[in-house]
Amino acid sequence: MIAIADDRNGAKASIVAEQKNKVLELFWRDLIEGKAEEAQTRYAAARRRARSMGLAYMPADELAQQPLAEILERLDRVVAEKATGPSERDRSTRTAILGGEGHPVILLSELFERFERQVSAELTDMSPDQLRKWRNPKIRAVKNLISVVGDKAVTNLTHTDGLDYSEWWQDRVKDEGLDPDTANKDMGHINRMLFVINKRLRLGIPKIFEGMRLEGGIEKTRPPFDPDYVQRKLLAPDALRGLNDEARRVLFLVAGAGLRTSEAVNLNESTIVLGAEIPHVQVRPDGRRMKTPQSLRDIPLVGVALAAMREQPRGFPRYHDSAGELSATVNKFLKENNLRQGGDRTLYSLRHTFKDQLVAVGAQDSMIDALMGHKETGSKYGAGPSLKLKLDWLQRIAFTPPPSV
Repeated sequence: MIAIADDRNGAKASIVAEQKNKVLELFWRDLIEGKAEEAQTRYAAARRRARSMGLAYMPADELAQQPLAEILERLDRVVAEKATGPSERDRSTRTAILGGEGHPVILLSELFERFERQVSAELTDMSPDQLRKWRNPKIRAVKNLISVVGDKAVTNLTHTDGLDYSEWWQDRVKDEGLDPDTANKDMGHINRMLFVINKRLRLGIPKIFEGMRLEGGIEKTRPPFDPDYVQRKLLAPDALRGLNDEARRVLFLVAGAGLRTSEAVNLNESTIVLGAEIPHVQVRPDGRRMKTPQSLRDIPLVGVALAAMREQPRGFPRYHDSAGELSATVNKFLKENNLRQGGDRTLYSLRHTFKDQLVAVGAQDSMIDALMGHKETGSKYGAGPSLKLKLDWLQRIAFTPPPSV
């Protein structure tokens, strides 16, 4: 700034004003001509350049709302950087200081793709099937939102859009008998994607679903099979003859070892250890993400589980990384053959049966957690129960295999 006492005739001020006017003219020319590159790339480059100069990047429309002193300081900075020429460096400097790139326009139809790109480093340990299950509900949530509010730019979303979408879900819950938690999960997916994009690109997107969670959801639990029913019905001779060999033996493994279906179908020759003193399976990542760190564990094979794995020493190639397909096949068979013990049991119910059996014979919580692959309820000390100790408890609940597995 120039003090009036030092410039009675306004000569210096005139020179400074002329410089600032030149800077502004250059800035507006840059805006008109600088559309060759992709908008988001330019925006990111401008932000990086501003940071390298010790400035917080501010798009021109936001800068225009700042006090006049802030605007003049930025104009002075352009002059100080000698960025008044036509070179690419001068252009990028002016853009960084004066906010020449506005927020990139991201349509809702582009939201998932942009989000996935931002979190790609978090997905590297997922198997193809896990990626499919991760992607599908998010893609579906975006399509649902577009059907209600249209394919607008994410920066144009408002609380009214959030309210319209919440009301759309409320109508579906009422008219179609859906669980409110289905709606909440859907809105949660949108929230997560908007949060990540907003955080990375500083778009100023409002929290459109704040306070709009639907109440009344009921936590659904899978009822277990009764152990006696498993032995008498599911393990009766020829009861599961209609199931293909691999699907039938996965059922036997889940019943006898308590594995998650995704853990069972991804076993392979190196994680099925039949020649050891204690035959066992090793639950390992093997190209996929484990559900919890505690999921990594070794499970002794006894009874029907041991009999099944002796027939499948190399795993289940038909259902590798396809736990959903396996479950659908087994559950359809159980339903069609009236083997669901009341109509609401599924393959996964056998895992709950496994846990209930351990509780019934007095196993400690730490042992149950170690066998189920759950996080320990108390403080963790030591390496956990040995394979031999696990074997002792599993022998107490072992199912007798049918004559043919």
